[in-house]
Amino acid sequence: MTDRYAVIGHPISHSKSPMIYQAFAAQTHQDMSYEAIEAPLDGFKATIERLVSEGYKGCNVTVPFKFEALKLCKQLTGRAQAAQAVNTLFFRDGAIFGDNTDGVGLLADIEQNLKCKLLFKKVLLMGAGGAAHGVIWQLFNAGVTITVANRTVEKAQQLVSEFAPYGTVIASSYEALAGKTFDVVVNATSSSLADELPPLPEGLFAPQALAYDMMYGKQTPFLKFAAEQGAAQLADGLGMLVEQAAEAFFKWREVRPDTAPVIARLRA
Repeated sequence: MTDRYAVIGHPISHSKSPMIYQAFAAQTHQDMSYEAIEAPLDGFKATIERLVSEGYKGCNVTVPFKFEALKLCKQLTGRAQAAQAVNTLFFRDGAIFGDNTDGVGLLADIEQNLKCKLLFKKVLLMGAGGAAHGVIWQLFNAGVTITVANRTVEKAQQLVSEFAPYGTVIASSYEALAGKTFDVVVNATSSSLADELPPLPEGLFAPQALAYDMMYGKQTPFLKFAAEQGAAQLADGLGMLVEQAAEAFFKWREVRPDTAPVIARLRA
């Protein structure tokens, strides 16, 4: 019997996840199906309950439901607990288990695909929402110095307060970034969805800096700004999307797919 999986979001019609997981399944000879399901903004819980009752094995969760997914879980992985956001659900014996593969996906794309080693790098993480929550612990554990910038500084401060017992992560306004430089700048805000640029000061990028936008599929205002400011390397979030999916696939199916041909196919 074919195992069923899905991705849940609102909106969801743009999602490349079905193509990615179908490619993984074909590559690894897994008997599974995967579809995109749009949940009403007030209907996420009901949608998940329906999938569980219909025998689905798990699902991915995207905007805007990652925080809501957390609340539905009976048990969380350590990285989901740290992120306080969930993007991968497992259904077992009627119970819901949660994981977060975003941070693993980001690090795999930066270090393996882009060949940018993060140890000792100075990283600016823009944003303090679900996307930032999903990756900040993985970045911290990679041995970088992190500054979190957000339009609402209080949200950045709330995010970095989690690190007080473990090490220094700095909260900042965009204005306070003036005169500072970073080796890696990650845009985890939703600004690119609206074709907007966060109010970044000039001179932000150190020599050989990487500018990384989690948005994919178009030249974003952030990447255009980074190119004009002399960033040595530009990357969108397509590689992260495939790598985090590969991690979820591995957790579901206990086989790890090869991401390189899938990334190449999507780029083409």
